[in-house]
Amino acid sequence: MANGQWYPPEWPERIRALAEGALTPVAPKRAATVMLLKDTDGTPAVHMLRRRASMAFAAGAYAYPGGGVDPRDDDHLVRWAGPTRAWWADRLGVGDERAAQAVVCAAVRETYEEAGVLLAGPAADTVVGDTTGEDWEADRAAVAARELPFAEFLERRGLVLRSDLLGAWARWITPEFESRRYDTWFFVAALPQGQRTRNASTEADRTVWIRPRDAADAYDRGDLLMMPPTIATLRQLTAYPTAAGALAAAPARDLTPVLATARLRDGEIELSWPGHDEFTKHVPAGGSPA
Repeated sequence: MANGQWYPPEWPERIRALAEGALTPVAPKRAATVMLLKDTDGTPAVHMLRRRASMAFAAGAYAYPGGGVDPRDDDHLVRWAGPTRAWWADRLGVGDERAAQAVVCAAVRETYEEAGVLLAGPAADTVVGDTTGEDWEADRAAVAARELPFAEFLERRGLVLRSDLLGAWARWITPEFESRRYDTWFFVAALPQGQRTRNASTEADRTVWIRPRDAADAYDRGDLLMMPPTIATLRQLTAYPTAAGALAAAPARDLTPVLATARLRDGEIELSWPGHDEFTKHVPAGGSPA
């Protein structure tokens, strides 16, 4: 492997099966992930976690806190600050305010579940300062176990969800030949003052704060394993000298979904992600990716 691109060994077989009509694509589940930033030494660092080697999907790969949308988070309206749900529905391309709430809730919930950071406060212009107490941890564990819906957690705590602290950055959809598929929105957010990250995820064995440029360089050397959306968004973040700059740029970002395509040509598989030529792979018949 010339770099750290994650490439499952079963992909060629599944791609051929899809091309031959022997594989029916599964519907992607909606998901959200958050690139949590903090300023350090004149450039932002991003919070990343390494997925455990035992994970069935992307084991050992570095990623951001994230996970699937919980349908229960659109059951009733939560206290809300920032752009309206209608604005978010249009921005995310979901066309429904409750669906938009569920996606934004997923972003905030997963950041809390996996990093211990909560983008919410008792009022529309505040954010909680510390979430490390035993009572907070009990609630976080209940949310992570899906015993407590996140919307109910916010209501119980009297908290306002701070959608204005998030910026929608990109949208990637898992290729049709994958057995686990996600329609994922990538968000940026800045670490709130007074809060600190920790490895609260059962899916990660390591967490780091790392400058996007350093992470991208490590990927290029093959030292860090990443999926295409992760390294693509890291490269995009290198253009911004501050977390605030990245957040300010988010509203103008193109959220057209990126979906990998695969085709057979003379027995060879060509795998490509539109707009991201660096991820193109050519797989000879019965061979390994090149």
